[in-house]
Amino acid sequence: MNPRLIGIVAIAVALLAASSVFTVDEREIAVQFRFGEIQNTDFTPGIYLKAPFVDTVVKFPRRLLTIDNPQELFLTFEKKNLFVDFFIKWRITDVQAYYRASRGDESLAAQRLLEIVKDGIRGEFAKRTVPQVVSAERRELMDRMLADVRKSARELGIEVIDVRVKRTEFPEQVSDSVFERMRQERARVAAELRAQGAEAAEQIRAEADRQRVVTIAEAYRDAEKVRGQGDAEAARIYAEAYRRNPDFFTFYRSMQAYRSSLGKDSGLMVLDGGGEFFRYLREPGAGQ
Repeated sequence: MNPRLIGIVAIAVALLAASSVFTVDEREIAVQFRFGEIQNTDFTPGIYLKAPFVDTVVKFPRRLLTIDNPQELFLTFEKKNLFVDFFIKWRITDVQAYYRASRGDESLAAQRLLEIVKDGIRGEFAKRTVPQVVSAERRELMDRMLADVRKSARELGIEVIDVRVKRTEFPEQVSDSVFERMRQERARVAAELRAQGAEAAEQIRAEADRQRVVTIAEAYRDAEKVRGQGDAEAARIYAEAYRRNPDFFTFYRSMQAYRSSLGKDSGLMVLDGGGEFFRYLREPGAGQ
């Protein structure tokens, strides 16, 4: 056989074998077409066979992809413009839907996804004021927007992993007025909180004063009650002592009167020496 013919046949066989085999890497998603129609997308990493010259295989990235968007202008609820830098993390999950939506063109799919995200941000910004957009509410805003974007992205065969805002800036001509308004709003809130604190403090002081008056009044009432009971008990004891021995009781009360009145430097008493008060001084045995 002609060596040249053998070489041609060998080359043809090698080309045929090469066009019948393809490999799928773990970083790839493979789609098998037959005459332009999708035949199979369920490929795991490995080596596969295909019909030469009839089947074609197109591969797409399985890894996370990034869209890094430059500054975009968005309008807030009060018609203020904001420049926003953000990026999108996404990946292909439904390769058939992805191919139908973008014909496998990654740049076209990224552009369509970018428009969906921008529409979502635009809609959320339009519901909020500038302070709400740049404050802690921004995280809530992005979460709500992301939930809506994920629903729309499923039609493209895409899963949106995350959308993050890198920077938010005001146009130079409005930044000063916006910041001044924000400062005034914070000052108003601070004054309101201080007024509420002063009102609460006044209520606490008033309640404390009321409790003090009530406590003192109750203590005085209880003291008077105890004092009255003591006086009553003392009167009862005196009465009982007088009933048992009137002479001794008279003597005892006279001794108490002498002790409390005589020999004091602070007072002067002028009494009749023959009066009843000095009876037991004149008659030492009168109380026996």
